[in-house]
Amino acid sequence: MLPIKDNNPTTITPWVTYGLIAVNVVVFLLTMSLAPQSQFQVNLQYGAIPAVLFGNAQLPPQLAVFPPGFEFLSIFSAMFMHGGWMHIGGNMLYLWVFGNNVEDAMGHFRFLVFYLVCGIAAALGHGLLDTTSQIPMIGASGALAGVLGAYFLLFPKARVLVWFFWVFIFYVPAVAVLGLWIGMQFVNLSSGAEQGVAILAHIAGFFAGLALIPFFKYRYIPLWQGGPKQVPVFGVYRPGRKSNATNASPPPWAAAYEAERAARRERMKRAGRGPWGRPGETNMDKSPWGRYQPPKPQPKPGVGVPKVTRLHRGDEPDNT
Repeated sequence: MLPIKDNNPTTITPWVTYGLIAVNVVVFLLTMSLAPQSQFQVNLQYGAIPAVLFGNAQLPPQLAVFPPGFEFLSIFSAMFMHGGWMHIGGNMLYLWVFGNNVEDAMGHFRFLVFYLVCGIAAALGHGLLDTTSQIPMIGASGALAGVLGAYFLLFPKARVLVWFFWVFIFYVPAVAVLGLWIGMQFVNLSSGAEQGVAILAHIAGFFAGLALIPFFKYRYIPLWQGGPKQVPVFGVYRPGRKSNATNASPPPWAAAYEAERAARRERMKRAGRGPWGRPGETNMDKSPWGRYQPPKPQPKPGVGVPKVTRLHRGDEPDNT
């Protein structure tokens, strides 16, 4: 189930979301431009290694880029590194769909702090699973999971357009999309289906977002609020028919059709005409089911013998 967009509008321009996506893409492209051996070295230098973070190991001097005692800075550098096109593509798509509304609910600066704090919680949660692991962790998935957790509490009733099984496209409540996502993380963690993926970082980041969103959001922003009622949760849009939902409007892809239809009705109303034209028009519909029929010709007066009226009374009768 791949999210494409949501129907939850924002009141600000999400500059921080755009900036995070841009930085992640630039860092990924720079990393991909290196040779494979250099890419592996960069992952060791800037990735978050649990053994190094918890003081159980140290990088060789030729690989250490952070001063002694500042190895925790690798948590931040690891948030902007990715291991492949699918890795960065999925993360940036989720950040694009869900990040703007969370930023709108708390403001630019607080959203940036929230994003980084969730990334820290995700890295520590992953490291606590094995504090002696020397495998570097990279990716924005942990910080992104915090954004998903915040969206889950803020806008559970918003509609998300998803691409299901690469065939079906329809709207689903956000609580279903994000609930399925976090559920799959627990399934993968228990089954070990995805080896090499920091599943625990996803779970830790998600619950960090759930716990932190009440403290970062604006006070007037309620939790568990709904999005605008635009389309049914599951259903088909029927042009020209009213929906049972209150204040319902057509989906974006049908707005152009409805606007053209309304303009056509307004032109017909101003012209005082119907679908088949106005009475008296020569090019109107002549079919028997047309609304307006051509006027019937008036019958001509009949020609007969004129009546003669006498102008004065006479003795003889009128023989005319």
